Amino acid sequence: MTTILETTVPLRADEAAARVYHQRSAWLRAASPAEAAAELAEISTRIRRDILTTIQSAGMGHVGGDLSVTDLLVTALWGTLRLHPGDPGHPQRDRFVLSKGHCAAALYSTLASCGFFPRSRLSEFMAPLSPLNGHPARLKVPGVETNTGPLGHGFPVATGCALGAKLRGETWRTIVVLGDGEIQEGSNWEAAMTAAHNGLTNLTAVVDRNRLQQGARTEDTKSLEPLDAKWASFGWEVRVIDGHDHRAIKEAYGPSTTGRPVAVIANTVKGKGVSFIEDRVEWHHKVPTDEQVRLALEELSR
Repeated sequence: MTTILETTVPLRADEAAARVYHQRSAWLRAASPAEAAAELAEISTRIRRDILTTIQSAGMGHVGGDLSVTDLLVTALWGTLRLHPGDPGHPQRDRFVLSKGHCAAALYSTLASCGFFPRSRLSEFMAPLSPLNGHPARLKVPGVETNTGPLGHGFPVATGCALGAKLRGETWRTIVVLGDGEIQEGSNWEAAMTAAHNGLTNLTAVVDRNRLQQGARTEDTKSLEPLDAKWASFGWEVRVIDGHDHRAIKEAYGPSTTGRPVAVIANTVKGKGVSFIEDRVEWHHKVPTDEQVRLALEELSR
């Protein structure tokens, strides 16, 4: 059992894992679409397994959204962005922001796979005084660019990152992932207007469009459609994709072709990869039993 004393130890890079990440991520960015998609799919399956055991250990989490967003996170961190797990504050790093911060288990599992900290530390998720709390904290977790949790905050910060890079003449880029329920918050549309007004071609906003939010479907709570037209009307280049197709995701994360910021509407399935969790509203933050975890891990091993 992890003790409180152990959970207060600061997170540091896993140097061996970081070396592997550095080599494989460089290969993935240059690989053929088919080769890259195949490896990204394998990594995503491993991350989904870690998400389940991490939430099982903690007895808390947001498993449905974690599983829906996994492919988007893996393709961003492994197959697109230039990150430095051994030096997370590297000034020329690309920036990644998970605006839907309640899906922290997915982010932590992906960061650990990159070597930002040892994978073994995932067992401390939500433990007393653990840096791996329920929402990402920039000063506690290497690889986290900003604290997120209150919905509608991460996207404005990401817009600020992209604007800062443009003002300073820097070449690094920013990817931000939002929940579809989250974009019912007005602050997101202020950020969208700001990004378009400033021509932030170095910014990609990705909507995890799983159509479920806490307690209900998004369209029953507050209709978002036509979502692609909304983004376009705010001055964004819009790409609508299958959010579990790694080849399509990687292509959608490519540079702007219109001189506008890019909005990726990624159609996903909440709980993707586990049949009894998929597209079920009650799994927004329901915790699987030990038997359910066993069954889920079996499904993810096929």
